[in-house]
Amino acid sequence: MRRLSDSRGSRSLYAGAMLAIAACAISACAQAEGEPAVEPAAETQAASNQLTAEEAAEGFQLLFDGESLDAWRGFQMEDVPGGWTAIDGTLAFTPGVGGGTLITRDTYTDFDLRLEWKVRPAGNSGIFFGISENTESAFQSGAELQVLDNAGHYDGGNPLTSAGSNYGLHAPPEDVTRPVGEWNEVRIVRHGNQVVHWLNGVRLVEYEIGSDEWEALVAGSKFVQWPDYGRHHEGHLGLQDHGDPVWYRNLRIRRL
Repeated sequence: MRRLSDSRGSRSLYAGAMLAIAACAISACAQAEGEPAVEPAAETQAASNQLTAEEAAEGFQLLFDGESLDAWRGFQMEDVPGGWTAIDGTLAFTPGVGGGTLITRDTYTDFDLRLEWKVRPAGNSGIFFGISENTESAFQSGAELQVLDNAGHYDGGNPLTSAGSNYGLHAPPEDVTRPVGEWNEVRIVRHGNQVVHWLNGVRLVEYEIGSDEWEALVAGSKFVQWPDYGRHHEGHLGLQDHGDPVWYRNLRIRRL
């Protein structure tokens, strides 16, 4: 017959062994499920704002490396407005600090632009191309892909002004945005006057600048009052200050 002290010792050893086995099992399960070995935010930042080998071979260039805003300045400004800063690997806009639409220092004609954006609830921004600085505002010359929380902003109730649209002119056939606060992937391709918008891998909108359809749509919209709207094949790219917080990352472009 075992003495009580021996029995307690055996149970302690058994409990310790079971705890060790459980810990190993949890660790193995986490590895099997792909749990990151480093702090998640750090891993996400390290994976962002870098060209893949395929993109580099295709001629893409970064417009933002996670830290420097050297490729950008404010619309009709020499420097970057104070509200636009690099925060945790994102190109972020903070309202109330110093506003203005952000534009590329370089100009572009035909291009393949890719990037990611996210907004807060009811957030609004936009991605412009073909911007001329001969107008009072960037939206008076540059066509715009709408950036929006469709569910939280009143513009989301009209497909013509919803996320992914050619703002005010061409509506996406469906809402493919991700839940507010998550990243959305954009691709805009311009070749001559042909333009295509993608959002989250879905080809949403296609149009031809200067076509009969385009001219009719412009004539029936607010843009009719600005003769420069959509008329510049060569122009700056822009990120809109619409007064709401917005974040961009993985901005890269290839000239076509």
